[in-house]
Amino acid sequence: MLKQIRQYKLPYIIYNFFNKKKLHHNIPLYKKFGISKNYFSSISSADFAHLPASERQIGKDRITNTEFYQQLSAENKESALKYEENGYMTVRNFITADDADKINSEIEKLMEDGTLKFIYGGKLMFAIHHSEIIRNIGNDKKLLNFLSVLLDGKAKLFQSINFINGSQQKTHSDSIHMTTYPLGGLLGVWIALEDVDETNGALHYIPKSHKLPYFLNSDYDNEGDAIRIGKKSYRAYEEFLEDKVKELGLKKEIFKAKKGDMLIWHANILHGGEPHTDKNRTRKSLVYHFFDENSVCYHEVTQRPALFVL
Repeated sequence: MLKQIRQYKLPYIIYNFFNKKKLHHNIPLYKKFGISKNYFSSISSADFAHLPASERQIGKDRITNTEFYQQLSAENKESALKYEENGYMTVRNFITADDADKINSEIEKLMEDGTLKFIYGGKLMFAIHHSEIIRNIGNDKKLLNFLSVLLDGKAKLFQSINFINGSQQKTHSDSIHMTTYPLGGLLGVWIALEDVDETNGALHYIPKSHKLPYFLNSDYDNEGDAIRIGKKSYRAYEEFLEDKVKELGLKKEIFKAKKGDMLIWHANILHGGEPHTDKNRTRKSLVYHFFDENSVCYHEVTQRPALFVL
């Protein structure tokens, strides 16, 4: 019954109606882009189809002028300068091993007292609301300024997710879950809180796949109608991408990380989690997602505007 209810837009609209404060950010943006929507309305890429595509301009000179870049090691600088080409960059030793241990300890305490509980298949959501160190890392001014350059906008911390084990998530683009207009107004940041390799659920990504089209509801016939969201399961999207990766002959790479290493990825890069085969090991990690404040933010699959809690 609950699954059937979730196929209809009305329950989401009612929920949105009572969350105006968390949805207020989209109101001036709807006006800016000429979108006739209330803050609580359902919204998807179909509502922006008549608007022109917008290219986000990064430029290596803008990257090198940031204080964050200037303080990187030579290895990390090299990776940063390849971000626009590859769709991702690595920052080795972004946080210290001591800070990683502090985060792990805080997560353990928040789980023990029931503040954080696993949802969505092993995710611990929004620890930023309960942990000062996690919140401070995500809101670091130098990092935000750097991410703003990568977004060609203004980076705003949207959420945090902690993992104890590997997500083992199939290859996907974040833009199907957390979507923006103009497209590309999202960044993912992943931090290893312990050493990670192929046996304990390492991340994988497909270099340069961010240059592919943004695959959204219309690409796998999941647009829905005026009353319902798309009927297809998320597995249909995963299968669509699996076929596309095979068709294009794309090859993934695995991110072998040491405790404290960071990976930053583009909104549209294809990525996922490797199988977590060694059950004697955990894969503790921290993910942040950042939106561009100048972009409309929404969830393409469920056609809901994104709530900002911070």
